[in-house]
Amino acid sequence: MEKIRIGIIGYGNIGRGVEAAIKQNPDCEMAGVFTRRDPKSVKIATENGCVYSVEDLPAHKDDIDVCIICGGSATDIPKQTPEYVKMFNVIDSFDTHAKVPEHFANVDAAAKESGHIGIISVGWDPGMFSLNRLYGNVILPEGKDYTFWGRGVSQGHSDAIRRVNGVADARQYTVPIQSAVDAVRNGENPELTTREKHLRECYVVAKEGADLKQIESDIVNMPSYFADYDTTVTFISQEKMDALHKGIPHGGFVIRSGATGEGTNKHIIEYRLQLDSNPEFTSCVLVAYARAAKRLAAEGISGCKTVFDIAPAYLSMQSGEELRAHLL
Repeated sequence: MEKIRIGIIGYGNIGRGVEAAIKQNPDCEMAGVFTRRDPKSVKIATENGCVYSVEDLPAHKDDIDVCIICGGSATDIPKQTPEYVKMFNVIDSFDTHAKVPEHFANVDAAAKESGHIGIISVGWDPGMFSLNRLYGNVILPEGKDYTFWGRGVSQGHSDAIRRVNGVADARQYTVPIQSAVDAVRNGENPELTTREKHLRECYVVAKEGADLKQIESDIVNMPSYFADYDTTVTFISQEKMDALHKGIPHGGFVIRSGATGEGTNKHIIEYRLQLDSNPEFTSCVLVAYARAAKRLAAEGISGCKTVFDIAPAYLSMQSGEELRAHLL
């Protein structure tokens, strides 16, 4: 079996997840981890695996089929994906929904010029949730979309709390409001505000001597993060934080509620994820799309793609015959 040689750019939570996912896909192998840190300081889980400086990437153009970019969406991915697609087929998990069109255009221009494939915004949202929103819309054109996230850790919101003066550590959980979920599942098609869909639960370790009331006020009134939600702040010890809140669970629901015929027959389409590890699940999706990237590149296709553009069969190790026999 000819293996897909995958380069991992960045070795944080996603990078470690990609490394683990590669081991579960026998048609894949890790071509190396590329880091901005001192390579000697990065310890990876793959026996005999190699760690290189990201500056060494050009020297590995012939050793890698697909690079998976494992940085953050705020500053890393918008710069790295258009740059590295000049040399490699690439996958990223860009998740800033409002900036996807801009990111797509930048990657598409660079990918077409270089003759490579760039698949962006791969993961569960955007990604798997996006596909299910699309399926729901085309099947039930008369209807409404609802997306609920959680209960799970929001890494970006947790980081925002940790930047508050007096905070030593924090975790923030996004929690769907059950009454809203129930109303959607019942086919009521409610009009829901931001506050009516989700709660924000914050667990905070305060620095010694910090003003707890001020910390709470700074959090619940933080624009763009918490001000539009009902938010609770619970202060706990570092020991309790380490014992109860070190994981990165997440998940959620995509629901399409619609009607057919004359509107009398109602239908609900629901897709649910319940994840023990957000980054590990995201990484599994990234590796599946790396398989698609190699296949598309072998067909001479170039440019930027999203999950909307790729046929499901391209994600599978199984042949068309096997898929038709066992999964169709």
